[in-house]
Amino acid sequence: DGASIFSANCASCHMGGKNVVNAAKTLKKEDLVKYGKDSVEAIVTQVTKGMGAMPAFGGRLSAEDIEAVANYVLAQAEKGW
Repeated sequence: DGASIFSANCASCHMGGKNVVNAAKTLKKEDLVKYGKDSVEAIVTQVTKGMGAMPAFGGRLSAEDIEAVANYVLAQAEKGW
């Protein structure tokens, strides 16, 4: 499920919706909106292809896993993490 995939692959940089590499680009709702990452599709693209300091996970996670984690991130952002 999205939560366990996030814990295993994303939490080292994004624990609690934060961003330890670039503190300005969190997974909080307002930052997702600000940077155009506030949809499942946008998050799937980011996770699959990577960008900037974030590595691509397309070769490490299945499309289904990436979609699950994208849905999880969006749901958590809606809840305020």
